[in-house]
Amino acid sequence: MSTFTPGQLASLEATAITAAAYLDICDSGSRHVRLDPMHYRTCGELLTRIFSVVDARRAFPMLVQQSAAARETVESTEIGRHICVSRLGFYPELSALLCRVAS
Repeated sequence: MSTFTPGQLASLEATAITAAAYLDICDSGSRHVRLDPMHYRTCGELLTRIFSVVDARRAFPMLVQQSAAARETVESTEIGRHICVSRLGFYPELSALLCRVAS
């Protein structure tokens, strides 16, 4: 995880809250917000990027507690990390092959 200043964390938190709120509103089927598929996707990607550099459970506990989208994104990010570690640690040949194929 990266180290951020309190101001940077506050900025990331505000952005994460906004992105998660849009995802939650759309997921709940609210008729008051028009679903924009590109904006929805961008919010999801942004939330994933923020949570990949910040331990969201520790840095933004209230957001994770209150937002279903934030909880799902945290869980997805954690699963991705476990898969990456498992692949590198337990299957180094597979990891090397995947790196060659991706290039």
